Amino acid sequence: MSKTLYVGNLSWQTTEEDLQQLFSKEGKVESVRLITDRNTGRSKGFAFVEADEEVAQKLINTYNGSELDGRKIVVSEAKPKKERPTGRNSFRRF
Repeated sequence: MSKTLYVGNLSWQTTEEDLQQLFSKEGKVESVRLITDRNTGRSKGFAFVEADEEVAQKLINTYNGSELDGRKIVVSEAKPKKERPTGRNSFRRF
């Protein structure tokens, strides 16, 4: 079963390929998704990585607090996505 990891405090120069190369040293990484701003296309400084449970735990133990592109990165288990209001009047005040 795969596990999703949150990777934060990334440099804006860090790419998906950089993360894929780095994390693949610990085992097979299923996917890397660098989150970008819709309008500018610039990195928001965090990503989500999917790997099997064993590899995911190795990634957390090895890379949490390590330095990448001059930044001390955070690697942890991703929290479940929160439900967000949808629709046109979602933020309407009554």
